[in-house]
Amino acid sequence: MAKKWIQKAIKKPGSLRATAKRAGAVSRKGVINKAWLKKQASKSGTTGRRARLAITLGKMRKKKGKK
Repeated sequence: MAKKWIQKAIKKPGSLRATAKRAGAVSRKGVINKAWLKKQASKSGTTGRRARLAITLGKMRKKKGKK
């Protein structure tokens, strides 16, 4: 497996958040709305690809307090 594949997969950091912000899908805390993310993930194109990657990376994240 390639080293640092996540860094190489993200070509333009912050672009998904900017798209979500324009669509009004970002909360005051800066969190992207999960429903909007899933809706975009079902579409084709660049935004869909970024949304699918964001969902995948979210699954890899460790939860606080759980081991």
